[in-house]
Amino acid sequence: MAASLPILTFHAVDNRSSVISFSPTLFARGMALLHDKGYRTVSLVELINGMRRSVLPPERSIVITFDDGYRSFYEHAFPVLQRHGMTATVFLTVGKTKKKRLPTMEGRPMLSWSEIKEMHRAGIAFGAHTLTHPDLTLLPDERIEAEVVGGKVAIEDALDTPVTSFAYPFGRFDERCREIARRHFICACSDKLGLVRTNSDFYALQRVDSYYIRHERFFDAISTRFFPLYVCARAVPRRFRRAVWPRIPGGFGK
Repeated sequence: MAASLPILTFHAVDNRSSVISFSPTLFARGMALLHDKGYRTVSLVELINGMRRSVLPPERSIVITFDDGYRSFYEHAFPVLQRHGMTATVFLTVGKTKKKRLPTMEGRPMLSWSEIKEMHRAGIAFGAHTLTHPDLTLLPDERIEAEVVGGKVAIEDALDTPVTSFAYPFGRFDERCREIARRHFICACSDKLGLVRTNSDFYALQRVDSYYIRHERFFDAISTRFFPLYVCARAVPRRFRRAVWPRIPGGFGK
């Protein structure tokens, strides 16, 4: 069994000059490289079920997640994942009222519910990411509950399946947010940069943001002893930046 496991997280798969953008070409090359090295994707449910027994999935396992629900996932990432027999969890910001498409974020087109249903049938999992993507730590308790539960219920109603995972908007949470997530989900993903271990907090799961793997050599390094050291080294300045980053909605501090 593996000693640690990366949850790779992406946002938009496009060529914009943005911290949340990731090149479609590099994504395709990176997934092909991981596939050729014998990596397989596991779901968050599979990961958590193992962690409950104090074990992680076998070596060369990864979890892939996407936040927000940009249409670029459907256009560029979904076909690549299908080609290699891989899967992912997409965390959706669904909006206060249901329309044909999710509400626009960062000026990008979003997934439609028909696209979401198509991908769900093909094995893509969907998790909750609130109604409107606020910084939950700035809200009163009742607003946190409404954002978290409202997003979960909307997806469950659309897909007719339980939604068991959650991602905090901007990765930010406090003990109130964690407790609400604990009541409604089996796990929640945070902004903590790191690898998941058997003793990781189910409701503050570490992830490796795509910002830190923006070169083919980093995909190549995932299978080496260098990668945990690299992630650890990048986590120290990130924690500092996160501590001082102004809490402004839409601010993505890496």
